[in-house]
Amino acid sequence: MTTVTLSPKYQIVIPTQMPKNFAIGPGEKLQMIAFKDRLEILPVHTMKAMRGFLKNMSTIFERE
Repeated sequence: MTTVTLSPKYQIVIPTQMPKNFAIGPGEKLQMIAFKDRLEILPVHTMKAMRGFLKNMSTIFERE
């Protein structure tokens, strides 16, 4: 687990290894979600980048 410090201007620095692991870069938008007592940061993907992400998903399922 990595610890970061909040600056007086409410900024944080993302540790070097994190952008590499999650394929994010400078200028990319991140969504912050408050959940109970924690804060989650998620990358916001464009619709163009989302194209094909369900490529190998099975379409076979039971109907009622």
